[in-house]
Amino acid sequence: MLPLDFIDLMAPQMGAELDAFCRALQQEPPVSVRLNDKLPEEALRAEGLPLAQPVPWAEDGRYLSQRPQFTLDPLFHAGCYYVQEASSMYVQEVLRTYVPRDAVVLDLCAAPGGKSTLISQYLGSEGLLLSNEVVRQRVFILSENMQKWGNGNTVVTHNLPRDFGERLPNLFDCILVDAPCSGEGMFRKDAKAVDEWSLRNVEMCARRQQEILMDVWDALRPGGILIYSTCTFNGQEDEQNACFIRDRLGAELLPLPQKAGWNLTITTGAHFYPHKVQGEGFYICAFRKHEEPYQPLRTKGEKKKTAVPVECEAELRNWLLHPEEWAIRQEDRFSLAYPLRYKELIDFLSTRLTCISTGFGVGEMRGKSPAPQHALAMAKDFRKEAFRQVALDLPTAQSYLRSEAVTLPDQPFGFLLLTYSGIPLGFVKNIGNHCNNLYPKEWRIRNL
Repeated sequence: MLPLDFIDLMAPQMGAELDAFCRALQQEPPVSVRLNDKLPEEALRAEGLPLAQPVPWAEDGRYLSQRPQFTLDPLFHAGCYYVQEASSMYVQEVLRTYVPRDAVVLDLCAAPGGKSTLISQYLGSEGLLLSNEVVRQRVFILSENMQKWGNGNTVVTHNLPRDFGERLPNLFDCILVDAPCSGEGMFRKDAKAVDEWSLRNVEMCARRQQEILMDVWDALRPGGILIYSTCTFNGQEDEQNACFIRDRLGAELLPLPQKAGWNLTITTGAHFYPHKVQGEGFYICAFRKHEEPYQPLRTKGEKKKTAVPVECEAELRNWLLHPEEWAIRQEDRFSLAYPLRYKELIDFLSTRLTCISTGFGVGEMRGKSPAPQHALAMAKDFRKEAFRQVALDLPTAQSYLRSEAVTLPDQPFGFLLLTYSGIPLGFVKNIGNHCNNLYPKEWRIRNL
């Protein structure tokens, strides 16, 4: 049952479409995923993922003919696809229209990571993404999803919006603010969103969104692109805040792409209404910050972390497909790889921000030799041939993902790479009578 105040609020906005809009909000939502390039679509289909028609505005998006139990699928845990609402995949079209692939991008409110994995895949090896989350419990979920996706072009941070505006002025080519909102677009997926909705909450969210935008604004370079989005419908959080960005912050409102059959409702931005598109409620708009003289970010004279010599670096680099493209840093007994082309910037950012994960973990020193980190198995630049590979059937793969002991009696001692359908799942250490399961305990399947 939709809140009556919500229906009254939307009536002027929807006009004659109000009844169709309300009916759609009480129907079952579609299920969609976005494919990683770790595994071809045909292989995912062969493994039983019920892929149906493409999402019109996202080249990697696919609707599903039914909702499977994703927890049962090892390829889901290996990051071969991300379960993402179709409307929000439209971010890809905005990026393709206005943001070059060698951009430095900030995803400010990033957890659980749907849009960050999308941005990371769009940027590829050319750009750099800072994926931030202010809520501590959610930032570790974000880091997990980014590691599973496997690109090394991301730094996951845990900072307030004002930290970026105050500490990193004029740095980012693009900032995405997918703002916390009243969640009207989630009504048919989450009954709690209906229960918590109120006019007062709408007003509170609108004010908070403006505060977030003002706090982060100085971090966007002149000429840079701001993308603002919500999963809500009302004009107070959407059109009025778009006008706030244009008039108060002084930005140029940009047109958004619309193609035949998409059925987007274009105002100051693009509305995704569930009675017109196959997706949830979503609003998005884009702006260009006006050009103006500015002082570029200076890194000279900043306090730098003392570089720690990387132990067994030659062996660690042997685990990578393109070792020349990565800088490797050691922190305590752990080593991590991150893009060499952004080394100076990433090293600087680590002095200004709370970094949860940088690039991807490679090894952990245990005694005089390194053990592979799980993030290495997820990384797209991982050279699988560096380890003995063992293919698992479905029940054994699920057992491994529950962090249970795995027995591989015919395999050599030492570190083994477990795969499913040719995709790495993670490592074990074979000690003879059984294998030590090295799958991260905090990621394990708890209910199967």
